[in-house]
Amino acid sequence: MYSKDMIKFLSEAKLVERYIIKGGTPLKGEVSIGGAKNSVLKLMAAALLAKGESKIYNVPELTDVEIMLSVIEQLGTKTKYDRKEKSITIDATNITSVTATYELVSKMRASFIVLGALVSRCKEARVALPGGCAIGERRVDFHIKGLEALGAKIKIENGYVYAKTNKLVGSDVYLDIPSVGATENIMLASVLAEGSTRIQNAAQEPEIVDLANFLNTMGADISGAGTSELVINGVKQEQLHPIEYTTIPDRIEAGTYMTAIIATKGKGIIKNIYPAHLTFFTNKLLKMGANIKLLDPTSMEVSCKNRLNSINFVTQPYPGFPTDLQSMAMTLLSTANGVGIITESLYENRFMQVPELNRMGADIHQDRNHAIIKGVKKLSGTTLTASDLRAGASLVVAALMAEGTSVVEKLHHIDRGYENFEYKLRLLGGKIERCRDDSPAGSLTEGVHNESYI
Repeated sequence: MYSKDMIKFLSEAKLVERYIIKGGTPLKGEVSIGGAKNSVLKLMAAALLAKGESKIYNVPELTDVEIMLSVIEQLGTKTKYDRKEKSITIDATNITSVTATYELVSKMRASFIVLGALVSRCKEARVALPGGCAIGERRVDFHIKGLEALGAKIKIENGYVYAKTNKLVGSDVYLDIPSVGATENIMLASVLAEGSTRIQNAAQEPEIVDLANFLNTMGADISGAGTSELVINGVKQEQLHPIEYTTIPDRIEAGTYMTAIIATKGKGIIKNIYPAHLTFFTNKLLKMGANIKLLDPTSMEVSCKNRLNSINFVTQPYPGFPTDLQSMAMTLLSTANGVGIITESLYENRFMQVPELNRMGADIHQDRNHAIIKGVKKLSGTTLTASDLRAGASLVVAALMAEGTSVVEKLHHIDRGYENFEYKLRLLGGKIERCRDDSPAGSLTEGVHNESYI
C-alpha cells in the first residue's frame, strides 16, 4: 500500500507537461526581453546585507526565482513577489537563521551565493553544498579559498559548508579561473570586511557589473567591475541602506529569440536589450549570414532569408562566446552550409542536445569537448527530451525550424530560465502549445511520431 505522500508524488509525476510544436513557420513580430535570471538571483542574495526593505524591479517569473525566494525566506527575511509589477520586496531587517538547507540549495546551484552574504553580515553561515550539475562539474573550492583568504574558518561536514569568523579582513584573492559564482561570493563577503580586497582574474560578465552597481547603490565601495580586477573597500554595516533597483535585461534570453527568428528564416524586433552585452554573439551571427540592425539603444532587428554559412565557435568566459548560447549555435549550424566546429571549453558535459538533434536528422559528431556539425538541408520533427535549461531551449528552436511536428518533454528545465516562453514564441507566430497528459493536446499533434499521440 502506497502512503498518501507517495500517491501524491506518483500522480503528479504522471502529469508531465510538454510542448507540441509544428515547425516550418518563419517567426515575425516583436518580443520584449525580461530581467536577467543570472543577475536577479544574486541581487536577491545581496539584499541580505542591508537592514531594511529593498525592492528589485524587472524580475522574471521563473521557478529559479521562486526557489531563491524560499532560500532567503528560510533565513528570516520577509518577502513580497509582485508578478504584475515584476518586482520583489525583501525586508532583511532581521536574519534569524544562517542555514540554507540542502532541500532548497540542491534545487538550484545559484542559491549557494548566500554563503558570502551571510558570512559578511552575520559572521557565520551553514550552507548546503549544491551537489552535481547536468552540464558538468562546477566546483566550489574557489569560493571557499576566497572566503578563507578573508579570514573565514571553513569546515565541510555532512554535506554542508560551515563558515565562521570573528572578523573578515580584506585580502588579495587570485582566481585560477574567472569563476562567476566565486567572484560574486567573494565580492559579497568583502563588502563589510575590514580594509580592501582585490580579486584578480575576476569574472567580467555583465551580471557581475550589475551586482557591483547594486551594492554600490546600497553604500558599498566597489571598483573595477567588468574588468579582470575588482577592488572592494570594506564599509561599516551602518553605511549600507536598503534600495530600489532595476535588473539588467537577460542577454541569454535575447540570444535565444535572435536564434529562433534567424533559424526559421523570419524577421523580428528584439526589445529591451543592452546590445553591448551581445556583441560577440551578434558578430558570429553576422559572419554566418544573418542580418542584424540596431534600431535604437535598446532594440534591434534580426532577420535571415538565405541558408546560413557554417563557422567555428569556442566558448569562453565573457567577453568571449557565452557557453549558455553554445546549444543555440549548434542548432543554427545543424542546417547551415558546410561544416562547423564547436569547442566547449568551460563544461565537460554540455553537448547533451547532440543525440536529440541527431534524431531530428542532424549530422553531429562529438569528440570529447568538440562537436563537428555537418549542415543538413532540413531537420524533421520528432519527440525530444530537454536534459537541461539551455539544451532544452535549443531543442524548442530546432523544433520550430524543423519540418513536421515535434514534442519537447521535461519542460521544468526550460521553466527555470525562460519566462512565458511559449507565449512569447506565439507572439512571433510560432506554432507551439503546452499540454499535460491529463489535458487535450490540441490541433498540433497531427503527425507526431510518438505512441502517446497515435
